[in-house]
Amino acid sequence: MLKPAIIIVDDEAIILLAMKKELQNHFKDEFSYETALNAAEGEEVIEMLCERGVDIILIISDWLMPGMKGDEFLIRVHRRHPGIRAIMVSGQLDARSVDRAKEEAGLYACVMKPWRNKELIAVVEECLGRALGIGIGDAGP
Repeated sequence: MLKPAIIIVDDEAIILLAMKKELQNHFKDEFSYETALNAAEGEEVIEMLCERGVDIILIISDWLMPGMKGDEFLIRVHRRHPGIRAIMVSGQLDARSVDRAKEEAGLYACVMKPWRNKELIAVVEECLGRALGIGIGDAGP
């Protein structure tokens, strides 16, 4: 059975590696984790996973990236795949862009860089718990 996927998009490779590691350390093998260095690559990863029948449940995207900003990327994704949840991270956020992403992409939350591990995990757990209607990361009964 294919695991649901989380995609992380950021133009800084060190950020991708750090965030992926934090998510893997917390959620273990509950999900598959994919990364992309920009919005165009992110769209390619999404299409590849969709072709394979993988359920993409979350995209975590940087806001300030060359080529296409995170809000624009998330809006484009939402138009094609409205069921994918979204979280934006950035050291610089434009309030209008955040509001636009909330309205047009269903943006769940914004996390400021540098993020605190517990904060990031809590936001992801809450987002996924609401999206899936379950307690993510819980061992269960």
